[in-house]
Amino acid sequence: MSTNESPEESGPGPAGQPPRDVPPRDVPPQEVPAQDAPSQDAPEKDEPVQPVQQPADRPAPAAGPEETGRQRLAAGLWPPRVSRAQLIVALLLFVLGLGLAIQVRSNSESSALRGARQEDLVRILDELDGRTKRLEEEKQALEDQRKELESSSNQAEEARKQTVEKERQLGILAGTVAAQGPGITLKITDPTGQVQSDQLLDTLQELRAAGAEAIQINGVRIVAGSYFSEENGGVAIDGKKITQPYEFRVIGKPQDLEPALNIPGGVVQTLEKEQATVAVTRSAKIVVDALRAAKQPDYARSSS
Repeated sequence: MSTNESPEESGPGPAGQPPRDVPPRDVPPQEVPAQDAPSQDAPEKDEPVQPVQQPADRPAPAAGPEETGRQRLAAGLWPPRVSRAQLIVALLLFVLGLGLAIQVRSNSESSALRGARQEDLVRILDELDGRTKRLEEEKQALEDQRKELESSSNQAEEARKQTVEKERQLGILAGTVAAQGPGITLKITDPTGQVQSDQLLDTLQELRAAGAEAIQINGVRIVAGSYFSEENGGVAIDGKKITQPYEFRVIGKPQDLEPALNIPGGVVQTLEKEQATVAVTRSAKIVVDALRAAKQPDYARSSS
């Protein structure tokens, strides 16, 4: 029985016989891709691969749009990176600025004219102009006297006249000579008895500052050495008690004397707060006839 099997095929032989060896066919060799040698540190296939953990203090960057130049600039400026030297310089500049501000504020608060109205400033300026004018007139009078003494043919007689005139002026100031001229009358009525000696003294000082040349209060002549005191529940001038109403006779320029008493916060308002009544009257002729006895100095002598 013939078979069509090729001798190249192998198959089982007859029963009880081993299979025949079939020579291999000529198969071209195939290239096998090289495989990387397994790394010794690589984990086994059966071990799960653990993800890389980020440090706790460094969060994982979030995916987002790229920062703009303005954002990078802001991130570079804040928070500020200040060195120790810069901090010391800034502290010194702050202390210097604070000191200058305090000084400017104290100087502004200490100014007596702060908050004054325009009318008050004009009046104060007028008073200063008046004082300057009086001083200029006095200076001119003294220069005229000097020229008269130098040019007079009878210098002795001219000197005598000037001495008499000077004595009269000094007598008015010293209270030994009566005086008259334009001025004001100030009358203070105090029904509650609240006006004290210091308030009368403030009134006198205000009148002197306004250019008063001769003053008389309730028959007492006011001179350079006059003083006020409290006596038996009342007021005394140079040790002589006076009673209300207190009447001031003042010789001077009425246009300066009256406004000086009526300034805001001045004499009139202060006395009215004490429930006193104040009346100021201008007059073309005020007579100051209360006199003071001339006092001979005990130690002072003329040097001429």
